[in-house]
Amino acid sequence: MTLFTTMSAIKTEPFRFKQFTIEQDRCVMKIGTDGVLLGAWADVSGTNSILDIGSGTGVVAVMLAQRSDASLIQGVEIDRKTFEQAKENMQQCPWQDRLTAIHTSIQDYVQTTNLQYDLIVSNPPFFSGGTFSKSHDKNSVRHTVKLSHGDLLISVRTLLEKQGKFCLILPLIEGLRFQELARSYHLHCTKMTEVIPKSGKRVERLLLQFEKMPKPMEKSRLLMRTREGENNWTEEYKALTGGFYLKM
Repeated sequence: MTLFTTMSAIKTEPFRFKQFTIEQDRCVMKIGTDGVLLGAWADVSGTNSILDIGSGTGVVAVMLAQRSDASLIQGVEIDRKTFEQAKENMQQCPWQDRLTAIHTSIQDYVQTTNLQYDLIVSNPPFFSGGTFSKSHDKNSVRHTVKLSHGDLLISVRTLLEKQGKFCLILPLIEGLRFQELARSYHLHCTKMTEVIPKSGKRVERLLLQFEKMPKPMEKSRLLMRTREGENNWTEEYKALTGGFYLKM
């Protein structure tokens, strides 16, 4: 199981969950804690249609298929090899009849579809500046180059049903900035969970939910583990992700 500090560790072996397996050897970014948190946290109540923007391995879409009765779950992925593997992962899981991978950018997709969704999720790029790494592929995922947060918000605003919800995960500072930016696109933060990796550490991630209609924000904190070492997960973290991880 990965934590925030090892999200980009290079691991190509399959990631095995309790009810499905995700192959990731052809994907630019491997499965990390962020995606699993998002897939376990996003509110699926009353959803019939779900869109995962930047689907990657497809893990979030598959998790949402496990958790929900949504009849339509689609993942949009711009990278060809990643899309192909996400499609295979979706086809090999128990909920394949409800899952579809689409090879395109969200900017192009929003111009060609008439669909709107009850729930949109994204584990988006978050490095908006700084030094680029030597890996061009990884830069395209981690830096907001091919998908700016402005483009993401424009797409969500167009594709989200009137009563729909948009959920994503970002590092603390980027999440706070995103929350401010979202207001200019008339998307209101209605739920925020501050994620702390272990006791004594600061908040490192924000799980955020946005809606078109303003309402009081529900705010909470999630402590993942009490200390370093195996099996030191908090009860609240086990309650959230225990339906997925093998060793929990």
